[in-house]
Amino acid sequence: MSEKSKRPRLYEHYLGVRADLQKELGMTNPMEVPRLTKIVVNMGVGEALQNQKVLESAQKDLTTITGQKAVITRAKKSIAQFKLRKGLSIGCCVTLRKNMMYEFLDRFVNVSVPRIRDFRGFSPKSFDGRGGYSVGVKEQIIFPEIDYDKVDKVRSLGVTFVTSAKTDMAAKALLEKFDFPFRKA
Repeated sequence: MSEKSKRPRLYEHYLGVRADLQKELGMTNPMEVPRLTKIVVNMGVGEALQNQKVLESAQKDLTTITGQKAVITRAKKSIAQFKLRKGLSIGCCVTLRKNMMYEFLDRFVNVSVPRIRDFRGFSPKSFDGRGGYSVGVKEQIIFPEIDYDKVDKVRSLGVTFVTSAKTDMAAKALLEKFDFPFRKA
């Protein structure tokens, strides 16, 4: 099996549209063209303060969704109103790069997002000003890897797409090349 055949489908697609993207954004150097650098998927589990089993279940779900082991996240500082102490486990996250990142993006855009009820597109205003884009998903059960019968509780998760783009416009153009479903303004 050659190295080229091991590449994810969306990466091959990116290589094909990179020249179009360069022309569209008016860039002279091909290394300036924005690319996807990583995808961070995280799940905050507030109930984990009372019950650690909930956190284990969330970690298992996130590992199943991404295909990579989820890391437990801990509180950075204490907040008395939330009965939160520094160092307590409050969620889990996964950082995807390279092939795993493109495989996840492909499944997210083409399989999971169409399963969202009453979906009209993601907001084009969720960019962070430096080329990153974040989106929230209300139910982890939109992912086909999750068996609905084995889910103890429906949880939401956040997905952040980090690009090498310097501007939001360039990052949006890149995500549109991957057929990302933005809401029409």
